[in-house]
Amino acid sequence: MSKESLTKDGHTAFAKRYVDDLAKVLADLPIEAIGRAMELLESAHEGGRRVFIVGNGGSAATASHMANDLVWGLAQLGKPVFRAMALSDNVALITAISNDRSYAEVFALQLEALADKGDVLVAISGSGNSANVVRAAEVAKEKGMRIIGFLGMGGGKLAKMVDIPILVPSSDYGPIEDVHMMLDHLMISYFRHSIQRKAEDEASTKVG
Repeated sequence: MSKESLTKDGHTAFAKRYVDDLAKVLADLPIEAIGRAMELLESAHEGGRRVFIVGNGGSAATASHMANDLVWGLAQLGKPVFRAMALSDNVALITAISNDRSYAEVFALQLEALADKGDVLVAISGSGNSANVVRAAEVAKEKGMRIIGFLGMGGGKLAKMVDIPILVPSSDYGPIEDVHMMLDHLMISYFRHSIQRKAEDEASTKVG
């Protein structure tokens, strides 16, 4: 978009175009894949499996936010939490691995130390080609983990590596990251209602 068109159309028109474009992206999301990802995470929760979340930059912030929601978002409601953690949060460990080994290994080495077969990796990458996220997916596959991909821009290398690719149909990092954050909120909303419903059903069965 040219500077001339921005000046001519003004702020309101630009905001409307962005929102309209985002609405089109949302309308074309792979809903079935989102449902399968929720099912996998729910199964991991019920089985006491760990959920590891990785990403760089804005995706690291989304990873941290998602880990917070899966743990505290349920704990504050008195509900069983996910065993979730964002591998982008340990600054000391990330900088040590980057300095002594390679930035490409910052997530992979953590998975090698912490993850077990049956755990879940949520790989967040707008391009699908982030070297350290790709390397994390390689280790996850070696360890027998299941992998969910929050992706964009065609999915990149990760599209063929993950078990459940959720591909945002956009080539713009802004809308891609907007949707990745929305996916977290969508999923935590489901888990809140689902876990509460199961607790109510169990209580009703005991009373009956």
